[in-house]
Amino acid sequence: MRILVTDLDGTLLGGYRADRRRLQGALARHPELTVVFATGRGLPSVREVLRDPLVPRPRWIIADVGASVLDGVSLTPVEPLQRRLRSGWPGARRVRAALRRLPGLTYQHGVAQDGRCSFHLRPEQLTRELTDTVEALGCTWLYSADRYFDVLPPAASKGAALAALAAEQGWPMSSVLVAGDSLNDLSLFGLGAHAVIVGGAEPALLDAVPEDERVHRPDRPGAAGILSALQELGWVEREYPLVVGYHRPPLTWTSDGWRPPASPNGILPTLRSLFTGNPQAVWTTAAVLDTEEVHGPDTRSAPLDRHDTGLPLSFVRLSPAEWSGYFHQACKEALWPVLMSQPERLRFDPDAWAHYREVNARFADHIQARAAPGATVWLHDYNLWLVPGLLRPARPDLRIGLFHHTPFPPADVFAALPTAGEIRASLSCLDWAGFHTEAFADCFRRVLARSPRMPRLGVHPLGIDRGAIAALARARARLPRAGAAEGALVLSVERLDYAKAPVEKVEAIAALLARRPRLRGRLGFRLVCPPPEAGITSHDATRQRLERRIIEVNRDWGTGDWRPIEYLPRSLPLAEVIDHYLAADVFWVTSLQDGMNLTAKEFIAAQHAADRSGVLVLSRHAGAAAQLGTAALLTEPHSPADLVETLHRALTLAPDERRMRLDRLADLLGHSHPMDWASDITTAIRGGDPNPGRGGPRSPEYARSGRVHSTG
Repeated sequence: MRILVTDLDGTLLGGYRADRRRLQGALARHPELTVVFATGRGLPSVREVLRDPLVPRPRWIIADVGASVLDGVSLTPVEPLQRRLRSGWPGARRVRAALRRLPGLTYQHGVAQDGRCSFHLRPEQLTRELTDTVEALGCTWLYSADRYFDVLPPAASKGAALAALAAEQGWPMSSVLVAGDSLNDLSLFGLGAHAVIVGGAEPALLDAVPEDERVHRPDRPGAAGILSALQELGWVEREYPLVVGYHRPPLTWTSDGWRPPASPNGILPTLRSLFTGNPQAVWTTAAVLDTEEVHGPDTRSAPLDRHDTGLPLSFVRLSPAEWSGYFHQACKEALWPVLMSQPERLRFDPDAWAHYREVNARFADHIQARAAPGATVWLHDYNLWLVPGLLRPARPDLRIGLFHHTPFPPADVFAALPTAGEIRASLSCLDWAGFHTEAFADCFRRVLARSPRMPRLGVHPLGIDRGAIAALARARARLPRAGAAEGALVLSVERLDYAKAPVEKVEAIAALLARRPRLRGRLGFRLVCPPPEAGITSHDATRQRLERRIIEVNRDWGTGDWRPIEYLPRSLPLAEVIDHYLAADVFWVTSLQDGMNLTAKEFIAAQHAADRSGVLVLSRHAGAAAQLGTAALLTEPHSPADLVETLHRALTLAPDERRMRLDRLADLLGHSHPMDWASDITTAIRGGDPNPGRGGPRSPEYARSGRVHSTG
């Protein structure tokens, strides 16, 4: 039970319209918070106020400076409470007659008044004769803002009306927040409730209210001051200078509790580090809960506030059906094939796209509710492509950026999407868009070439926590080697996805064994391939083809205890992954398209730290190729012949060349930490130079090496 009791003029209606919109949105998201007006206005004037869409609908109205109490739904008097407040009222005619002879009073004609009389009065004309005359009538009076003189029934005031209403409704004052800005609100501040005197309030009110920890005195005026107090009390969400929107949370809820990611690399651990101990930022993410947890009477009952991470997480609650339509279908069956430049795989379902729109709208609402004025919003990936277009008109004050961890497709491939125009319009609302490579940034620029607004573009290739990988690799290198007893080991570590070309790899192994029979019994291919989450049908088909071909190739080429392909379809602890990196002679990346590929970088760091000489075979279409391509062996995964030939070359490289290439890869890898990457991007979104003084070339179209350049 929480009740906001607020004055109107100068308080709820004070300050900036944008702040009123923010307050109205916060109240709309918290229907458990009851709103009560406590105003000097009469009912006809309150009716006019209620026509404003930014004014929340009150459940109760204390009007006429406390002489009237109305039901906010029916707008009828609350009897007998109102009769008690007006007890002893001599009537407006008698009051005006008694005060007519006194100088300086100007009756407020045109102002609807019920159960009270209101006048204009200059401060020097507030005389003892005037107040004595009012008291002789058996009435009380209020003077505020150095101009308003109100004559009231002896038992009436805003505070008295609130106390009576609270007693009738059973509200403890600990559940009430009162808000005001002038002396006619003073009586609200003596009831023991939480209170807020908004910025710009009448100095006399500030002086009259004693200092108390329950009384908030924000600098912000009007609605912003109320919202600040509600946030300090924890009754509505806090606002943050930095809001990150990423659909994946940094941990997963299981039957055994919350489970964090295993690897220190990737966007999840990077963001986790960014948010640790940072009270100025919040991470908006999705939580897939059952229907009762999402739509039940207590939406806070799920274990979302018990993750014990110390991270400021703000969850968008989704049902399994909503998640399936949004992620499994719209994201993975419509958008993903286009991102991977395989539009022939596109399966567009209008119902699923409706889920995508709805989830993006909920993320946008969630983000704007938590974004402070002028905040930086950092969105991640294609899963939130519609959020910029929803945020921009609602919060023009925000700086909005989106980093694409995936490839960005050429314009003709992007155009295959039935909703390409809708997405393009939203992306043009960004202030900044980031990519791993200049090629992806260039594709984006071409897709938005005819848009009326072009975001600034930046190229920021994500790195790894090289120190953490190197330390673990040195420690694991002292343990027995986790590889084949003899022969060469080719390793791939990747999630199950047709874009990683796992079936093509198996076909290449079969073709290599057919062409080089002497490798039989001497070559092993280990595929660590964790499955995606259940429900992505396109990946189910890939898994079935992959597992069938592995069985067939092992049957056709295996001898005795030897099988050419070892298939590990599960997630592994990081230490075990490092063991596999160290055991490998060749690390094989064959992505048909890939935003970056951090496993290739981890392989380099682990091998170099342990003084190994493994070879990296890297797809030309992986983002990492732009950084590492001069030292890796590049392969064309769309060419079966090239896959076979490049792999064979890797297996037959001379030891000196293997060593030379790995040393060169280690140099190209560098030591830039993912936290530097995150810091550079937030700076770029705000419009600053993320790398001051670092030099480096500038492109006329977009930023290179982390620099930013405006294109529109």
